[in-house]
Formats: sequence, C-alpha cells, structure tokens
Amino acid sequence: MKRVFFVIVSILSSVWFISCSSSEETVSIPVAERYMNAKALFDDGDYLEAIEEFKVITVQSQGSEFGDDAQFYLAECRFIRGEYILASAEYDNLVRLMPGSPFVTIARYKRAESYYQLSPKPQLDQKYSRFALDNFQTYIEFSPTDSLVTDAEKKIEELTLKLARKMFEGGKLYFRLEYYKASIAYFDKLIQEYHDSPFVDDGMLWKAKSQNERKDFAGATGTLNELLSKYPETDLMEEIMELKLEIVEDKKEYEEDQAKRQLSITE
Repeated sequence: MKRVFFVIVSILSSVWFISCSSSEETVSIPVAERYMNAKALFDDGDYLEAIEEFKVITVQSQGSEFGDDAQFYLAECRFIRGEYILASAEYDNLVRLMPGSPFVTIARYKRAESYYQLSPKPQLDQKYSRFALDNFQTYIEFSPTDSLVTDAEKKIEELTLKLARKMFEGGKLYFRLEYYKASIAYFDKLIQEYHDSPFVDDGMLWKAKSQNERKDFAGATGTLNELLSKYPETDLMEEIMELKLEIVEDKKEYEEDQAKRQLSITE
C-alpha cells in the first residue's frame, strides 16, 4: 500500500514539475521576442500557432507596446481562418480595451466586415446583416474620411437592400397565408425603415391588397392614393388601377351582403 502511495506521489510531483517548467518557459520569453515569433508564424500562414502566441501576449502583456499589435493580429488570424464570430469579438476587444491604438479604425471596419461575411441569403435570418450594417455605420461615424469608407457605403447599400427584400418577402408570405394583419405590419415596417429601397412602392401595393382583404376599403384606397402621390412614375400603374377597381367591386359586394344580413335579422 505504501509503495502504491509512493508511486502516485511521484507521478503527481512529475506532473507538477513539468507544468511549472512549461509555465516558467511561457513567462520567461521576453514579450518582444514572443511577438516577433508570433508575427513570423503569421507571415508564414501558420495561423493556429500564431493564435496561441498572440493570446499569450494579450493576456500577459496587454499594456506593453506589443499589446495592441498582438490583439489586432490575433483578430486577423481568426478572420483569415474564416472564424468570423471569433474575429468580430477580437476586433471588438481591441476597439473597447485599446481605444488609443492606431489599429482602432481598421478594427472597427474589420469588425463590421466579419459580420458582413456571416450575412446569409435574404430568405434566412438576417441577424448578422443587421450587425454588419450597424457596425459599418459606426465605422463611418468615427472615421468619415478613411480610405475604406466608400467600400463600407457600398456594403451598407447592399445590406439595406437585403433587409428590405427580407421584409417585403415576409409580408408577402403572411399575405399568402391569409394573415393579413401581420402582412400589413411587415409592409408598414418596410415603408418606415427602408423608405429609400426599391421595394417600397411594391410594399405599398401589397399593403393595400392586405387592407382590401380585411375589408378596410378606405384604408386600401388611401394607401394607393399615397403610393401614386409619392411614386407618380411607378411601373406598377396597371396593377394599381386594377386594384382600385377591385376595391370598388369588393366594397359594393360587401355592403350588399351586409344589407342582406341586416334585412334577414329584421325579418
């Protein structure tokens, strides 16, 4: 029994010694040397090894002259590897924790770019598209004269169009499902939040269709009149005129039906 105990103690002591030796080795390398090694790994495309070295610097020597460099290249490693969620978090750490760094401007842009890379097709959930849009706008607000602003503006336009399409298609889906109140809510949100998008006149037309289905004939007519006032050159003119006639016919039919119901009640 004593022999077994002695063996266990020897093993644990060896493990402790190795762990301490490794820890001492990690600490003992000067930060400048560690950074140069990490940057060499990065330049050689050995991003996994570089990540580990940059992480040591960001944890142990964040306040050193190499702290923000290590944080930026740690984020870059994540980005290049396609680990966009982790990359966005690392860029965010730099922006928040090292506001005086010369890397802050590019980090704001790359944070937005990370979310942009995660932005899916319009049919799917657009959480990351909204994150990208917000972060590109933040980048432009802080750095309006930066060289990447033009690229950011193009991507904002692209993302806005994608979000508007998502909203429009969502409204049409609810219309097909005959959830007309929900479809009106979607089209209203489209009109209010994406008023510069090419989907607004279509959205107003479909809103009027939804209102007509809900027997809100005055509302449907008012929406079409507003559509014609705001977009007199719309290419939906034929559909608008057809819907106007349909509203008149549906209203007449509805009122006749209501009159018959009232007559049957009184009799």
